[in-house]
Amino acid sequence: MLLYILFAIGFVMLIKGADLLVDGSSSIAKRYGLPDMVVGLTIVSFGTSLPELIINILSSMQGQSELAIGNVFGSNVANLLLILGVTALICPLPIKRNTILTEIPFSLIATLLVGFLANATLIDNRTELYISRLDGGILLFFFLLFMVYIYNIAKTNKDEVLPHTDDMPLMPIGKSMVYIALGAIGLFLGGKWVVDGAVGMAQSLGLSESFIGLTVVAIGTSLPELVTSAMAAYRRNIDIAVGNVVGSNIFNLLWILGISALINPLPFDVVNNSDIIMMILASTMLILAMPFGKRNAIDRWNGIFFLATYFSYITYLVMRG
Repeated sequence: MLLYILFAIGFVMLIKGADLLVDGSSSIAKRYGLPDMVVGLTIVSFGTSLPELIINILSSMQGQSELAIGNVFGSNVANLLLILGVTALICPLPIKRNTILTEIPFSLIATLLVGFLANATLIDNRTELYISRLDGGILLFFFLLFMVYIYNIAKTNKDEVLPHTDDMPLMPIGKSMVYIALGAIGLFLGGKWVVDGAVGMAQSLGLSESFIGLTVVAIGTSLPELVTSAMAAYRRNIDIAVGNVVGSNIFNLLWILGISALINPLPFDVVNNSDIIMMILASTMLILAMPFGKRNAIDRWNGIFFLATYFSYITYLVMRG
């Protein structure tokens, strides 16, 4: 029972720790005159991906590779189908031109790259699949290219204000540093309790770590994106929803998996190829939603279809065990 309680508390600490760290860092960045675009695309995106990052680093250090890979793959599918599905039910989601032409294709490329690297050893006729430290370096190189793209977007749109940053408080330096310190502590402790709880749950219930990572942990670490997108849609302040979800997926695949593989090579189970196929399918559905939605937007019918697909995927995972 204590394991489950710490698991639940860990999730709360992860999400609150990320919020505190983002608020403190954003306040310092704005105090020193960084544009809202830069703050939103770096610090805010970084903050919403922190729960996945902490869980994956701790999982890699403890040799729980199935949990690390399942967390990233499950979070990406949840971002595209669950979060965008729920948000579209609240309000139709317009899709920005940059997202259509650059971010969605880049996300697809990142997914295909991870799939290729994970299965590359099959070329040498070896049965053991893994994402090596070299593969991690390759993923981080492509992440660097994505950051260059963000920098160019920030320069091109200096005067654009991201809705994410409208409510960010400008705090005294001391208070900002306290927020950052408390956020970091919350992330570390919360991440450790979630990882330990997930491993314990998998063992006690006879489930694989991959299943726990793809479902419970993935949905839990996607809560910051879900709450942010749902509240933005409720307030009709929604032009960031799709771009931020797709950007978060790129962070997860290139940055988080890259760092995790550098810490410890990640053994890859061939069954996880079906999860990669699901990520590709979800991205394709996002692209196909545009011609069927009104005014290049994901409408409510698309949202219903996204949610139905996600729950079908969860059913498949349950059957897979």
